[in-house]
Amino acid sequence: MTRYPAAIQNLISQFAKLPGVGTKTAERFVFNLLSQPSDALVAFGSAIGHLKDTIKRCGQCHNFAETDPCHLCGDRSRNRQVICVVAKPQDVLAIEKTSTYQGSYHVLGGLVDPLEGISPKQLTVAALVERLKTNGISEVILALNPDMAGETTMLYLTKLLKQRPNLTVTRLARGLPTGSDLEYTDEVTLSNALSGRREV
Repeated sequence: MTRYPAAIQNLISQFAKLPGVGTKTAERFVFNLLSQPSDALVAFGSAIGHLKDTIKRCGQCHNFAETDPCHLCGDRSRNRQVICVVAKPQDVLAIEKTSTYQGSYHVLGGLVDPLEGISPKQLTVAALVERLKTNGISEVILALNPDMAGETTMLYLTKLLKQRPNLTVTRLARGLPTGSDLEYTDEVTLSNALSGRREV
């Protein structure tokens, strides 16, 4: 059976490990890279190689950043009494694009999903609870995808957070279509969902 040279096959295999990338897409990536000039490949490789060296987790919100705390947590003009809880870093950017929200964030690092073996212990739930003890938080917004894992996580967090006195727990309004992904939601829909959030 004819195969690509080992270096090409190895890179195809590496690209195919990325989410949403199949073998055919991985092949297109590799052959596109082969058509690029050497300096472009060096820049591409350097960007990947330095990713882990320059990016870290913010110790407060657990978002990816170049500094700790990140620029959002370090911004004193933001409302520190409100925390918007999201599943992944991409969701922070999606909400920031609306220019509607001026509070702080907390990135869970995923969603509770028993079928995938993901429990609250594998997420930053404990860190969220610690933040509530020390920062005088008045509201937690649950801005999670309205799918099965998102709803499961919201139920878990609602039960956990409702035990705290004087804490309002809200969720995004139902303007988000069921099964949608915050990362790909347009700014108007997301802005309306934020404005119309309700207590749970």
